[in-house]
Amino acid sequence: MTNAGKLENYVAVITGASSGIGRATALRFAQEGASLALLSRRAPHIEQLAQDINNLGSEALAIPTDVSQAAEVGAAIHQVKAHFGHIDILVNNAGINTPRRSFAEAGLSDWESVINTDLNGVYYCIHAVLPIMRDQHRGTIVNISSRAAKFPSAQPGAAYIAAKSGVVGLTYALNEEEWRNGIRACVIEPGEVDTEIMLARPVVPSQEQRASMLTSEDLAETILFVCSLPDRASIEELYIRPRVR
Repeated sequence: MTNAGKLENYVAVITGASSGIGRATALRFAQEGASLALLSRRAPHIEQLAQDINNLGSEALAIPTDVSQAAEVGAAIHQVKAHFGHIDILVNNAGINTPRRSFAEAGLSDWESVINTDLNGVYYCIHAVLPIMRDQHRGTIVNISSRAAKFPSAQPGAAYIAAKSGVVGLTYALNEEEWRNGIRACVIEPGEVDTEIMLARPVVPSQEQRASMLTSEDLAETILFVCSLPDRASIEELYIRPRVR
């Protein structure tokens, strides 16, 4: 594969890269010439993905990282900068949910695990890359939120809704402060996407239901669109849902 495309010479950090949206985005970015830093808690998955990408002719670095731990995030971003020399794109995709979601059933550990990954993890990654992007006077940050942030229901649970709503606010605050430094941020709020997180639902969707959802590849194309726009253009918020309701 020839590394020539919309993201040639770009370095992208993708969290939650072991499966689903993260994995699909990494592969799509590699097709467009980007070099990748793959972050996930599941080391074997990202190591295999990095090997697959390297075999295709792009460069990928696998860094086992728990984004809910600020120290691990800081060390990972330091490693990316030392290896590649710059970071142009951050895709904050890592996210979880728990089977116990209602106020009646969920405990404090359920709340804390979701908030720590889905909201704090996003902040930790942004906090770590901002000094690098400021020095470059350019950078694109994409935060994956959810339809639940704008159209809450009982199904996702309070912790997930709170975290994903927080990601929306975080994105707007980031743009307000950092546009002067050449940094732009976009929050993407997808409807249902057929990924592994569906298996954590109290009632797992049927194959028929999952067939009507968005795919990870749909989101990868959306993220690529946002990141490949000219630097002068910024999409602050993007809502995408399945055509079939």
